[in-house]
Amino acid sequence: MPRGILDLGKPDDLEQVHGVWKFAPGLVPGEPNEGLLAQSPGSAARLPDYDDSGWEQCHDLTKWYSRGVAFAWYRIRLTLPETVHGRSIAGSRCIFETCVDDYGEIWIDGECNRDRGTVQGFNVPQRVVIDAEPSPGDEHTVAILGVNGPLGAPGGAVFVRYATLAFEWREPGY
Repeated sequence: MPRGILDLGKPDDLEQVHGVWKFAPGLVPGEPNEGLLAQSPGSAARLPDYDDSGWEQCHDLTKWYSRGVAFAWYRIRLTLPETVHGRSIAGSRCIFETCVDDYGEIWIDGECNRDRGTVQGFNVPQRVVIDAEPSPGDEHTVAILGVNGPLGAPGGAVFVRYATLAFEWREPGY
């Protein structure tokens, strides 16, 4: 199956999707104790209309954020391009691929595919379909919740190893 990949860690590829990564620490950014509460109802940072305008821009997803058990959000709003590597995105499917150190959740337009987009283990690559039939100009919000672990004795840091937008065409013709 032919594939075209945009590396969402590279400025040129980010420009193609008019995307800028945003970063904020905490399960609920800006709240006391990083929003960590017993039996919390969750974090609105996963929602596409969440106001992340006060968050810092993140120019390096691989930069470590650490403080023991730590939570961090990474968000990007994407506009799908007409072409990827000279080929129309028509007839493709659009997939977000990432690996979060140590644990991660992927929220696409406020929804989490609970089979594919939730914590699946320590440093496990994740792959979630954004759009099975993308069209140029479609807009999507990707929100990643990263967690440093192991939770019982954390080491290292939270960071995103990589983030890509892949287009896979069903038909091999160019």
